[in-house]
Amino acid sequence: MKREIHGWWSPRLEKNMEIVVYGHWGIPLLMFPTAGADFLEYERFQLINAISPYIESGKIKVFSINSINNESWLNNSMMPHHKALRHMTYNYYVTDEVVPFIHNNCGGLQPIMLTGASLGALHAANIFFRRPDLFAGTIPMSGYYDLKSYTKGYYDENVYFNSPVDYLSNLNDENLLNQMRHNKRIIIATGQGEYEAPQGSINLSNILRSKGIPHELEIWGHDMPHDWPTWRKMLPYFVSKL
Repeated sequence: MKREIHGWWSPRLEKNMEIVVYGHWGIPLLMFPTAGADFLEYERFQLINAISPYIESGKIKVFSINSINNESWLNNSMMPHHKALRHMTYNYYVTDEVVPFIHNNCGGLQPIMLTGASLGALHAANIFFRRPDLFAGTIPMSGYYDLKSYTKGYYDENVYFNSPVDYLSNLNDENLLNQMRHNKRIIIATGQGEYEAPQGSINLSNILRSKGIPHELEIWGHDMPHDWPTWRKMLPYFVSKL
C-alpha cells in the first residue's frame, strides 16, 4: 500500500501539522482521530489495515490528520473561552488548508467523505454539517453530538456553532439544508456495548429526520463496545457501501 507523510506550518493553528496519505486513487476519506490522539492512530490500531482492501483496489484514498483536542476541550488548564476559539480555529484549518491539500493530492476537485470514531466522530459530523458544500458525506462512529458534554457547563456562540444537536435543531436556511439533502451520504453508526452512548446517535438522527435530511442510522448490537474492535468492523462495512 502506498503511504506518504506530509506536513506544513499551519497559518490557522500556528503550528506544524502532519497528515498521512494511504493509497493511489479513489474517493478521498478524511479521518479525524479519537480524543487526544495523532494522525497515525488509525494505523497503530489496525483500522487502516481493516480497510486496506478498499485502499489497494482504488475504491478510497485515505487522509488521516492530527487532532488538537488537547489544546481545546481536553485541556483542563485552558480557559473555556480559549478552548472554544481553538476548536473553531481547527475547523478553519480543515476547510482552508486540509481540503485544498486533498484536492491537490488527488489531482483536482473530489467529493471528500469524512469519518472518525468517538470524539473524532463529533468532528466528522460537525465539519460536514457546517460546510456541506465542501464534502460528499460523513460516517461518524460512536459519537456524541452535543458539544456541551465536553465543555463542563461553559456555553458561548462558538460552542453553539460546534454542537450539531444545537444548531441543526434551529437551522432554517433552506439553501444550507438542501446542500445536506441532495447527493450526500450520511451514515451515523453506534454500538450498544460497554461505554457506548447510542442515544447520542439517535438524537442526531431524529433532528436530521425532522429537517428532511436523508441519512442512515446504524445501531449495532450489545456486543459492540466503544472500542477498536467495533470500529474495525464498522468502517470496512460502510466503505463497502460507498
